[in-house]
Amino acid sequence: MNPYMEWNEYGSIAQKQWNWLDNQYAYVILHSFIVMPNHVHAILEIDSNLISDCEIKIKSVSELIGAYKTTSSKQIHLAGLSDFAWQRSFHDHIIRNDGSYERIYNYIETNPERWNTDALFEK
Repeated sequence: MNPYMEWNEYGSIAQKQWNWLDNQYAYVILHSFIVMPNHVHAILEIDSNLISDCEIKIKSVSELIGAYKTTSSKQIHLAGLSDFAWQRSFHDHIIRNDGSYERIYNYIETNPERWNTDALFEK
């Protein structure tokens, strides 16, 4: 087995749909995102100051992740991976300071380098 990750059509869909969030919701800022073979990592910021229309309902992190999972699943199914499914929930963490942001950002960006040490990596 190749110890390196290889990009495929489904990873491209996951990336495209993540970027869709930024285009769909003016109050969303995407910082870091990486597609792994069995999960994704991301830093997402919600900034209500980016919109001036008080009528716009700002979605919660759960609603945004739900929109991402729904739209990406649909596209992945249409691309031929009919049994694809995201796990039921997700893990979130509030980043409270610059040091925490740097640590998490670096973890995400270097995650592919550690793929062959992942517990779910198939040797």
